[in-house]
Amino acid sequence: MQADLKWLDDPQTFRVNQLPAHSDHQWYLDYAEADQQSSSFTQSLDGQWRFAFAKDPQNRIKEFYAPDYDVSKWDLIKVPSMIELNGYAQNQYTNIWYPWAGKIYRRPAYALSPDDLQAGSFSQGTDNTNGSYVKHFDLNESLRGKKVRVRFEGVERAMYVWLNGHFIGYAEDSFTPSEFDLTPYLKDTDNILAVRVYKHSTASYLEDQDMFRFSGIFRSVKLLGQPKLHLEDLDLKPRVTDDFKTGIFNVDLKLQGQDGQVLIKVFDAQGNLIVDESKAAAERVGVHDIKVKDAHLWDNHHPYLYQLFVELRDQGGQLLEVVPYRFGFRRVEINADHVVLLNGQRLIINGVNRHEWNCRTGRCVTMADMEQDMATFKENNINAVRTCHYSDQIPWYYMCDQDGIYMMAENNLETHATWQKMGQDEPSFNVPGSIPQWREVVVDRARTNYETFKNHTAILFWSLGNESYAGDNLVAMQEFYKDHDDSRLVHYEGVVHTPAYRDRISDFESWMYLPPKKVEEYLQNNPDKPFIECEYMHDMGNSDGGMGSYIELIDKYPQYVGGFIWDFIDQALLVHDEISGQDVMRYGGDFDDRHSDNEFSGDGLMFADRTPKPAMQEVRYYYGLHK
Repeated sequence: MQADLKWLDDPQTFRVNQLPAHSDHQWYLDYAEADQQSSSFTQSLDGQWRFAFAKDPQNRIKEFYAPDYDVSKWDLIKVPSMIELNGYAQNQYTNIWYPWAGKIYRRPAYALSPDDLQAGSFSQGTDNTNGSYVKHFDLNESLRGKKVRVRFEGVERAMYVWLNGHFIGYAEDSFTPSEFDLTPYLKDTDNILAVRVYKHSTASYLEDQDMFRFSGIFRSVKLLGQPKLHLEDLDLKPRVTDDFKTGIFNVDLKLQGQDGQVLIKVFDAQGNLIVDESKAAAERVGVHDIKVKDAHLWDNHHPYLYQLFVELRDQGGQLLEVVPYRFGFRRVEINADHVVLLNGQRLIINGVNRHEWNCRTGRCVTMADMEQDMATFKENNINAVRTCHYSDQIPWYYMCDQDGIYMMAENNLETHATWQKMGQDEPSFNVPGSIPQWREVVVDRARTNYETFKNHTAILFWSLGNESYAGDNLVAMQEFYKDHDDSRLVHYEGVVHTPAYRDRISDFESWMYLPPKKVEEYLQNNPDKPFIECEYMHDMGNSDGGMGSYIELIDKYPQYVGGFIWDFIDQALLVHDEISGQDVMRYGGDFDDRHSDNEFSGDGLMFADRTPKPAMQEVRYYYGLHK
C-alpha cells in the first residue's frame, strides 16, 4: 500500500494499518525492572530529529522517506515539541472559529450534500502547513529479534509514517496513542523512521477546542518490543457488592504468542496475597467473580489501591513478561431519587477543567508540571478533573488513581463552529450530527478513549466530547460506552441544544454556565436526571465572586452534583520581549494572529507559569465546605 494525500479530505479514512487500541499497561522483563519502572522492552526515540517545514502540501518534499534521501543538512527539531513554537509557523489562538474562517471557504465533507466530498479541501489547502521528520536509530540489543511496534503518544493532527522507505501507516486523533507494527521492515542498525505531520485534515473539524492551534509530534515516541508470549490487552472490572463490604475481582486478558502459563496475583496495600490464579496461556484468559472480603473501597479521602501482577511464563516456567497494575474497588451509580452515589454515599464534585499547558512548551507538559498540578489540587480542595476536551498524557490517569481525583474522561471531540455562529445555534453544516460518513470516526474516538484508559479507578464518568451539538452519531458513541462499560456514567452537555435526543444521550442534565437561579429551577421541578456543571464560573479576570451561590445548592438539593470550573490554567506563552528586554506572558492576539480570540485564552485559576490567581482563595474556601 502507498500513502494517499487524499486521505486528508476523507472523514472515513482516519486510521490505516494502525494497531487496535488497547489498555495502557506497561510490561517488563522481570520484577526488578518493574520496581524500577524501567523496561528493557522500551526504547525512547525522543530527542533531536531532522526536520523540514513546508507551507502547504504542494511544497512538501515528496520522497524524503527514501533511504537514500540526504537529510543531513535539514534543521534539527526536538521531539516532543510544537512546530509553531520552533518558529516555523504562525501561532494562533481561537475559541470557536476554525483557523481558516474568513480566509478560505470550507465545509465538512458530506455536510451540505451526500455528494459533496470537498475534494482537495485539505490535500490542496494553501494553509495546510506540514512538517517532515526523520529519525535515524539503531535497535537496542534487548529489542533485536522481537516483534516491535512504534507508539506515538500524541501527534497533531494527521500523520503518515514510513520505515526504511516502506509506508507503514496513517493516523488521526491527536491526543490518543497511535501504534504501528514495524517488524517486517525493521533492521538491527541504521533504521530510518520518517513521519510527515499535516496541521489540517478532516480531523480538524473534530478538534475545534478552545485553545492555541498547534501541530507536530508533541508527545513522546517509543519503540515497544514484545516477548514470545505477550499481554496485549488488560481488562479489569472490579465490582462491589450491595452491602459495600466485599469486592468482586474480574479480569480478562488478551494474549499474543506462544503457549505457556499465566499467573494472576493481587496483593493488598499491606502486601497480603488475596488472589493467586494460574491459567494455561490462550488467546483469551479470564478470572472472574473472586470475592475479596472486607474490601477497602477507593474514594477521594482514601484512594486505596490493590496491586495486580500478571506473569507470563513459557512452558518451562521461565518468566517472559510481568505486568503490574494498581486498581481500586469502587461503585458509582444513580439511585432511584436521581442522586449520584459513590460507594453508596452521595458524591459531590469540586472540580476543574484542566488543559494540558506549559507556558514555555505549549501542550508539551512534563511530569513536573503534572506533579505541581496535583499538589495544587490537594492544597485547594479540588477533588475532580475534566480532561477538557481530549485524552491527557497517560501518567496523569495513574496520578489521579493514586491521589483520589475523580475524573471525567473526555473524548477528543469538539465541533463548535459547525453548529454555532455568532453565538446563535445554526447547525447548517454540523458534524458529526447524523451524517453516516462521520459516524465511524467519532465512534472510533470513543473506542480508543475507552480501550486505552478503561482500567483507571479514578474515571467515574466518560464524556462524549464537548460542544458538538447532537445527532445519531453521538447516540452511537453513547451506546458504545453503555455496551462496553456498565460500571461508569456517561456525560454529554451538548444535547441541551437538541432536546429530542435527551432520552438517548447522557446520564446527566448538564448545561454550561447556567446561572444558579436557573439551576435551582431545574432542581425544584422533580428532576429526572442529576445536574452537573461540566463548565461553570469562567475564571477570566477578577472572577469567581459568585461561587457561593452555586455551593449553596449542594446543601439544598441532593440531585445537584457540583461541577468543574472553567478552567485551571491560563493558556499563555512566555516570550522574551525585544523592546523591554523582559520575559513576558503573551496571550492570543499577541502573535499577530488574526483572527484571534485574544485574552480569552487567559481564564484559568492559575497564570500560565502556575502561579495561583486570587480567585484560587475563593475556590479553596468554598470547595473546602464539602471536602
